[in-house]
Amino acid sequence: MVLIPGGTFQMGDSFAEGESGERPIHTVTLDSFYMGKYEITNHQYCDFLNWADDNGWITVPGGVYQAGSGRDYPYCHTSSDTFYGQITYSGGVFSIRKKSDQDMSHYPIVNVTWYGAAAYCNWRSQQEGREQCYNLSMWNCDFSKKGYRLPTEAEWEYAARGGLEGKRFPWGDTISHSQANYISHWEGAQPYYSYDVSPTRSYHPTWNDGMYPYAAWVGFFAANGYGLYDMAGNAQELCNDWYSRFYYSSSPVNNPRGPTSGASRALRGGSWYNDASYSRVAKRSPYGPIYGDYSVGFRVALPN
Repeated sequence: MVLIPGGTFQMGDSFAEGESGERPIHTVTLDSFYMGKYEITNHQYCDFLNWADDNGWITVPGGVYQAGSGRDYPYCHTSSDTFYGQITYSGGVFSIRKKSDQDMSHYPIVNVTWYGAAAYCNWRSQQEGREQCYNLSMWNCDFSKKGYRLPTEAEWEYAARGGLEGKRFPWGDTISHSQANYISHWEGAQPYYSYDVSPTRSYHPTWNDGMYPYAAWVGFFAANGYGLYDMAGNAQELCNDWYSRFYYSSSPVNNPRGPTSGASRALRGGSWYNDASYSRVAKRSPYGPIYGDYSVGFRVALPN
């Protein structure tokens, strides 16, 4: 975990090049908080699943579900219910599959749902003797608790910016494969986005092994100004907030926590499967809490 200093920043798309839900630009002030240095890995999530299975938190009828919920609250996919699952379940034990003979332990967990991410946060809090933030029946977050949770959208964007103001990416205004794991789209001899200056095209050549997901191990690329890795590309990251296209027009100035309800949760950061526009720090997308995609993962936050 990395301590992110409190401060004030301008949140949103200062280039007016994204979707309407990324505007208007508005002032946000945040208290200091801790942010996960890396995206949660397969190894970390597998430890949670084995504990959860031993302690009756989950059932495994193919995928992983909250115990007693039927199939209402899926946590993640396994290799038995999706070809791209990196977690396998056999003989009552969860383990990590190899991909192209590579140990996937320190690659980001993907195919995980928002429910599965919240449950992981509660487990990690319990393991460290902290208060649990999530009610796993109502799925609301108690911000007065001092345990792990998913970052708010405001915390995520502030942390992703790494102390830089008004930039497109965590390090500046252009992007290339030397900085992040994403798809570099070109039209003929020209990049689709002028700010995509990568000399290599399509999927990242280092991580394209012909078998999805083309994720990189966490920490492969340089950290941003706050010492956080993969805040652009690799895996899209789940936030705590409900998603609304219109929230920015009425968002509180101090420690905004998103709408009180909604149909989708907020997703940030871009991935190996997304083009350069998704890696912009202002980019935000809706994502249903039941879905687990091979490009979606998460990192955790903790109050100071």
